Amino acid sequence: MAYDALFSTVFARMDPEVAHEQAFRAIRLGGRLAAPLTSVPPAPRTVMGVEFPNAFGLAAGFDKNARAVPGLLGLGFGHVEVGTVTARPQPGNPRPRLFRLLEDEAIVNRMGFNNDGAAVVASRLHRLRRTRAGASAVIGVNIGKTKIVPADEAVADYVESARLLAPYASYLVVNVSSPNTPGLRDLQAVDSLRPILSAVREVTERGTPGGGAGPWAADGPGGGAGPWAANGRVPLVVKIAPDLADADVDAVADLALELGLDGISATNTTIARPDSLRTPRATVDAAGAGGLSGPVLADRSTEVLRRLRGRVGDRLALVGVGGVTTPQDVRDRLDAGADLVQAYTGFVYGGPLWPARLARASRL
Repeated sequence: MAYDALFSTVFARMDPEVAHEQAFRAIRLGGRLAAPLTSVPPAPRTVMGVEFPNAFGLAAGFDKNARAVPGLLGLGFGHVEVGTVTARPQPGNPRPRLFRLLEDEAIVNRMGFNNDGAAVVASRLHRLRRTRAGASAVIGVNIGKTKIVPADEAVADYVESARLLAPYASYLVVNVSSPNTPGLRDLQAVDSLRPILSAVREVTERGTPGGGAGPWAADGPGGGAGPWAANGRVPLVVKIAPDLADADVDAVADLALELGLDGISATNTTIARPDSLRTPRATVDAAGAGGLSGPVLADRSTEVLRRLRGRVGDRLALVGVGGVTTPQDVRDRLDAGADLVQAYTGFVYGGPLWPARLARASRL
C-alpha cells in the first residue's frame, strides 16, 4: 500500500514526534478535503444521551489542544477525544519522549500531558463550536492533573479544568491513568478517586450556561445546540489503566455506579513490557519509561472491558480502547461489550485511510 511505503521510507526514519507534527499539520490542512475518499455511511448510535455518527473514534493524545478536529472527522472518525488537557499550560517532559517499536507496531510515550492549558483550549473549542462543522461535531474532552499541583490539591485542579471545558464537551473524561505524571495513577485508588469524581460530577451536572445550550447558541449555526445539549448536563467518564488488578477494576466500576457516572474508558497505556514483544529487548529498554500502546495491549484491554460489562451490566457506557488496530479488533470490542471503540496508535501505522476502514467495521 502507498502509505506503508511512505511510512517505511520517510516517517520511520524521522524522529517520531517530528513525524507526528508533520502529519498533524497535513491533517489540519487537508483532512476535510479527504472526506470524499474516506466517507463512512452513517450508523448513528446514542450513547450517554449523545448521538454518535458511528461507534469508532480517535482516542485522546493525538489532538491534545483541539486544533484539528474538523480534519480528523473528515477522515472518518465518528468522534474525536481531545486532550489530555490540564488546568494550567505545561510543556510536558523533555524530548525525546516518543518512541516507536516498529516490529510490534507499538509506541512508547512519556509526553507528560504537554498542552496549552484549559483556558486556551476552551477558547479554541468555543470558536470551533460557533462554526457549522464544530456545532455538530461529537467532541470528547479528556482532562488530567497539572504536574506541579500536589496530590492534595488534585480535586481543585480537575474542577478548574472541568469548569472551563465542560461547556464545549459532548462528554468529559477524567484521566487518572496516564503513567507520565508522577503520582497520577495513585488517584485510581477509590479513596482518592471518589472526591475527584464527585467534585467534577457537580460541575458536569450543572450543564452548560443557558440550560444546556453552549455559549455559542445565540448566534451559532442552527441555533448552536450541539448533541450534548439535550438534557442540560455533560456525560462524565473515567479512564482507567490496564495495569489495575481485577479487584481494583471492580472497585472503580462500583464507584462509578455509586456516583452516577455515565461511563468508563478501558484502557489507557501500560507500564508493562511483556515478553511477547517482538522488538529486541535492547530497543525496548532504550526507549525507557513511559506508556506502551499498540496491539500488545489488546488482550488485557479486552479482558478489562469484559470484566467491566459483567460488573455494570447496561448501567454504564463502556469505551473500548487500547490495541485496536484492525476492523476485527473493532468488532471484537463491540462483541465484548463496548458501546464505543477508540484507537490512536493504529492511526500512526495505518495512515489516513485507516479511520474510515475501522469506522465501517463498527456498523454492527
